[in-house]
Amino acid sequence: MTTTVKKRAILDVELIRKDFPVLQLQRYGKPLVYLDNAATSQKPQAVIDALDTYYSSQNSNVHRGVHYLSETATRVYEEARIKVKHFINSPLSCQVIFTRGTTEGINLVAQTYGRKFIGQGDEIIISTMEHHSNIVPWQMLCEEKGAVLRVIPITDDGELMIEEYGKLLNKRTKLVAMGHVSNALGTINPVKQIIDMAHAFHVPVLVDGAQSVGHMHVDVQKLDCDFFVCSGHKMLGPTGIGVLYGKAEHLNAMPPFLGGGDMILSVTFEKTTYNSLPYKFEAGTPNIADAIGLGAAIDYLQQVGMDRIDAYEHELLVYGTDVLQNIDGLRMIGTAREKAAVLSFTLDSAHPHDIGQILDQEGIAIRAGHHCAQPVMQRFGVPATARASLAFYNTKEELDALGRALEKVNEVFA
Repeated sequence: MTTTVKKRAILDVELIRKDFPVLQLQRYGKPLVYLDNAATSQKPQAVIDALDTYYSSQNSNVHRGVHYLSETATRVYEEARIKVKHFINSPLSCQVIFTRGTTEGINLVAQTYGRKFIGQGDEIIISTMEHHSNIVPWQMLCEEKGAVLRVIPITDDGELMIEEYGKLLNKRTKLVAMGHVSNALGTINPVKQIIDMAHAFHVPVLVDGAQSVGHMHVDVQKLDCDFFVCSGHKMLGPTGIGVLYGKAEHLNAMPPFLGGGDMILSVTFEKTTYNSLPYKFEAGTPNIADAIGLGAAIDYLQQVGMDRIDAYEHELLVYGTDVLQNIDGLRMIGTAREKAAVLSFTLDSAHPHDIGQILDQEGIAIRAGHHCAQPVMQRFGVPATARASLAFYNTKEELDALGRALEKVNEVFA
């Protein structure tokens, strides 16, 4: 269990819950208890309204028209980019690239920066706890280029072995790609230390912020990361929209990812001149509505306050850990000192999939499986875990309901 002490959060959670239509639903006659936030977060009415407003009164393509609707759509779309800039403290809005999500952002870096700057015998460092999206693109690049993938081991608590990471860094290292928070374990990695150690070898670092940016304050300048990627749908926003932040010197040196409209300045059959940032990496009609929805999600998060969200979710983590530790036969998977509000566990009495199905009958939504982190499961010798992942709209009463439901699982399989 995490030992970090944080100031007690003051949130009117019941009032916040009224902003989320899904949380008013029932399942089998029971109030829905949604504990699958690491997979996707629920959406406040403000985000839903932003999407409705765009489609009902602003719908048009951006950057290309001189009529009112196009100018309006362009304005609100680019305002969303500026909101992202301020939210993560990017130096410039042109360093914010809209993508479909974290996975696309990582692949964009792999297929542009990676293909240009990584070659035969070079090394890329990741960790044992990475999501598949931060493993497979680098494997593909290594296979293509003859590069080598190096992996940082983790402890039995699910913490990175920093000394081993230091031993992996060398003159052949060309990139480090690291998850900020593990989706399978909840571990908060010391990314600032990881970045500083890599920069001592002049190695750039990509931070996968899918599980962090909606739960804690992120400052890309303070971290000094070279790339930062995240997904809108895990931070109250719509699916299909994400962000790649990059240092300008890297983005300017990278070739385009896709060819087509809007990523060009001029095209002839002899030569194409590419557009400036960020449009060089945004070929075709962008996901306008969902970018606007992401902007609305950022407005909502900032209204609640990221520090208060972080502190309250920590309270839930401590409380939920205590609840689960009282369940017979329950094993926590991931007990790092620094953890986000993720509770992964197994029960001696039942397979995680059976746990998930029985909890569903009790109105409780969790995730069961390998969580797109099969190397983590292999490290801990389990085929899968049950995972309750929390958000600031969850309550201690819901965690009590989780505990009672797990007791029922034990009774069913006794």
